[in-house]
Amino acid sequence: MRKQESTNALNESVILRNCGMAYTLSVISGRWKPAILFNLMDGKMRYNELRRAIDGVSERMLVAQLRELEEAGLVKRIVYPEVPPRVEYELTALGRSTEDMLNSMSDWGNMHREKKRGR
Repeated sequence: MRKQESTNALNESVILRNCGMAYTLSVISGRWKPAILFNLMDGKMRYNELRRAIDGVSERMLVAQLRELEEAGLVKRIVYPEVPPRVEYELTALGRSTEDMLNSMSDWGNMHREKKRGR
């Protein structure tokens, strides 16, 4: 935890308010968020389906990253009042709007990762 009035917090606030790139990266950054978004591009998924689809993610991290994406308005959590309860996740319209950007970032990463391997 850091103080809201700290220089670091104030600087971050200014950057996020004035720079679209910084804001975008703050919303989608995290080891698992891009993978979550990519997997949800195909449609609704239950929690366990997502967990199986993303190799290496822990339950704790998946829950935390899903909550952050939900808070940012990119992912919608749907709870069905059944026994046992069923929960699904899907992209919101805002979440769907990240598709082209994420594909471009993936293409760029794949291209440059290959170049780096070839050194």
